[in-house]
Amino acid sequence: MLIKFALIFGLEPFPVAVLVAEVLLNGTSMFNHSNIRLSVSVDRALRWIIVTPDMHRIHHSVVDTEHGCNFGFNFSCWDRLFGTYLDEAALPQNEMVISITRFDESNSVRLDKFLTQPFNRRPSGS
Repeated sequence: MLIKFALIFGLEPFPVAVLVAEVLLNGTSMFNHSNIRLSVSVDRALRWIIVTPDMHRIHHSVVDTEHGCNFGFNFSCWDRLFGTYLDEAALPQNEMVISITRFDESNSVRLDKFLTQPFNRRPSGS
């Protein structure tokens, strides 16, 4: 947020431009994190431009090779450009396990753990 605020104050864009950009950014994030099911043909066509729910869901897989792919949530070109695009997961979408295995324990889903999470070291092998 600090970088975003610095750019806004430094570049002094029109306030409506900032508002539109934030609405689009958050709207696309909500779209690709949704459970909307698109037909295969629509999904494949949209993937050339934007990130679809099925495309981004792969990023949330427990499989490490899948978790390290499909980072984008606006334009799919970035994953293609940086070599992080994965067309399909090993399992079908409805069978994929979505989680972060190191946070599966019930004591890791407490508010204090969420707030301190960015400051904790990752265990080796994660």
